[in-house]
Amino acid sequence: MRPLPGAPGVAAAAALLLLLLPRARSDEHEHTYQDKEEVVLWMNTVGPYHNRQETYKYFSLPFCVGSKKSISHYHETLGEALQGVELEFSGLDIKFKDDVMPGTYCEIDLDKEKRDAFVYAIKNHYWYQMYIDDLPIWGIVGEADENGEDYYLWTYKKLEIGFNGNRIVDVNLTSEGKVKLVPNTKIQMSYSVKWKKSDVKFEDRFDKYLDPSFFQHRIHWFSIFNSFMMVIFLVGLVSMILMRTLRKDYARYSKEEEMDDMDRDLGDEYGWKQVHGDVFRPSSHPLIFSSLIGSGCQIFAVSLIVIIVAMIEDLYTERGSMLSTAIFVYAATSPVNGYFGGSLYARQGGRRWIKQMFIGAFLIPAMVCGTAFFINFIAIYYHASRAIPFGTMVAVCCICFFVILPLNLVGTILGRNLSGQPNFPCRVNAVPRPIPEKKWFMEPAVIVCLGGILPFGSIFIEMQWTSFLSAASTAIYVYMYSFYYYFFKTKMYGLFQTSFYFGYMAVFSTALGIMCGAIGYMGTSAFVRKIYTNVKID
Repeated sequence: MRPLPGAPGVAAAAALLLLLLPRARSDEHEHTYQDKEEVVLWMNTVGPYHNRQETYKYFSLPFCVGSKKSISHYHETLGEALQGVELEFSGLDIKFKDDVMPGTYCEIDLDKEKRDAFVYAIKNHYWYQMYIDDLPIWGIVGEADENGEDYYLWTYKKLEIGFNGNRIVDVNLTSEGKVKLVPNTKIQMSYSVKWKKSDVKFEDRFDKYLDPSFFQHRIHWFSIFNSFMMVIFLVGLVSMILMRTLRKDYARYSKEEEMDDMDRDLGDEYGWKQVHGDVFRPSSHPLIFSSLIGSGCQIFAVSLIVIIVAMIEDLYTERGSMLSTAIFVYAATSPVNGYFGGSLYARQGGRRWIKQMFIGAFLIPAMVCGTAFFINFIAIYYHASRAIPFGTMVAVCCICFFVILPLNLVGTILGRNLSGQPNFPCRVNAVPRPIPEKKWFMEPAVIVCLGGILPFGSIFIEMQWTSFLSAASTAIYVYMYSFYYYFFKTKMYGLFQTSFYFGYMAVFSTALGIMCGAIGYMGTSAFVRKIYTNVKID
């Protein structure tokens, strides 16, 4: 076996990981300005209001650009690129605390083709998004008259920017200047900027974008309390039944242990004790099983860490920061995948550990990247802003090969060496014992289907694929519900919207299933190990 990568490999991995982090020390990301310093108005996307995921570049509509041609900086993070955030400079000259009187910044030569593009956008209720100092601004392209015969374009952007000290804390846009769309005419686009002092604190400037009424509605609190009490009730009920059954079994087995050999019939074991020689037998297909367990443990670790970071840090205040953080945490927690997957594979007697390591390392990235690349081709065909640049694809592949894989290798080696030896509380029979006949509701197919309905309501002592799939089947019901939500709760339509929605919902549901399956297996494994440890077995 070759030695682990040295300092050059670690340096390369660290450099790639730094690409994932938002740049916190570059120009507008400092969020401080001097008087008359450049403030950039970024144009982001435009698209139908009822289909928020269907977005296109702002200048895909025949808008014109301001007279200012260059800016002092430009920035983009990996998270922004993956989310389709492709900012373009508006060309408007804005300076900190410097008012701009109403004036024309460009002119649109409206021919028939451009008019048809604007009319289509107005018919479909197109809206656009802009950014100033990371604060989002929304506006409507135009409107139609009551008869739907004439269409009007909003030509005047009135910006009111609030500042507190040397920071921008509030931005508001008012669209005015309604002009009728008539072919072969010229339309002048104008803007103005008004700066005003605000009492809003910088750390509270995103509060107006949140839903302040959420915590005021009693129905939300009732739903949360109801879900919490349901979980407590199910766990308590199952635990009570289970403990009562176990006490009876322990008392019965202890009574048998006090008998002498003449009175005890060793061949007449019953209950879960009779399968002690087979319950710790390696699962079928241990390579893929251990890879799924390792991936599920990693997804659980990533979810927990990202939730904690989101509670501590306001990740929603930076574009793409949530996705960048999730990618960074996923790459950094790769040893978790290797440790749990590698150790389980070793305990089950697996010998092709390098193959298992590759499958475990690339299982989730291959699923996500494969779905994203498929949807990306459709996005490119539709010229949507969701299309991922080729350079971003290369960066993601480099992260997989030069960061995730080496860290997964470290975790696999640690897992095999530290906890890769079998330590079962009882021996495993050399010859599998015939499985007794079971009732229909104890068949694996039925257990898997019913286990996902109430994940906390069923506990099984068999240590094979059933313990994984019964918890993982929760994802099936989540994906089934997504069909109902798509057809009855959204107004999405078209190939791009359908593939985008169901593609990423499949990725989310699969990841949820792998995580729930891993947790279900780990809990079941701990339970089985505990009950067989407390029973004397010859």
